[in-house]
Amino acid sequence: MKENADKARGLDDAEIHKQLKDGEEQAFRLKFQMSMGQMDGLKKVRALKKERARMLTVLRERELAQQEERS
Repeated sequence: MKENADKARGLDDAEIHKQLKDGEEQAFRLKFQMSMGQMDGLKKVRALKKERARMLTVLRERELAQQEERS
């Protein structure tokens, strides 16, 4: 898990936002498939949620670091 967060920290903000958008689209498709009765996407949905949380955490860490630098 730590290497995934480190990988996200290596990306710039634009790349993280792009991956977040792509992840949201993919999650929507998986949720739609699950609603149609294909339950094999549950693990993928969970993994997408975790990856999204990691990226949002990295963005928040950067935001807090910038605020601290200003102070």
